[in-house]
This record gives sequence, structure tokens and C-alpha cells, in this order.
Amino acid sequence: MKELIEAMARALVDKPESVSVAEVEGEKTTVFELRVDQNDLGKVIGKQGKTARAMRTILSAAGTKIGKRCVLEILE
Repeated sequence: MKELIEAMARALVDKPESVSVAEVEGEKTTVFELRVDQNDLGKVIGKQGKTARAMRTILSAAGTKIGKRCVLEILE
């Protein structure tokens, strides 16, 4: 899952080396914290949050397949 988020984010940003994903695991929920360069933040979020929403939808679908709830947080 972590690799999936990294791959999606790296494809969107200008500085792929600054992309990092931290995984905080709970019993039923896993939170993924995505950090990108300040200048690339808008590209990851997208217009009206559409890109971020699409990434969350993909993550949620992949999480459902393995039986876990996955949450994506985009941090500054």
C-alpha cells in the first residue's frame, strides 16, 4: 500500500525525491501520511481536491481487498 501511494505521488510531482510516506498502523485502520515538497502540494491535491479524492478512492478500494480501512492524509 505504501508503495502504491508513493508511486502515484511521484508520478504527479516535479520533485519525486521529496515524496515520503509514513504508515501508522492500528487494529482496523491504517493511516498513511504523505509528505511532498511545498511547491508540489497543489499538484497532489488537485483542483477542488479531485486528485487527492481519487488517490483516497484507489487506496480505499485496495484496503477493502485486504480487509483493512485505509486513510490518506496529505501533510505540509
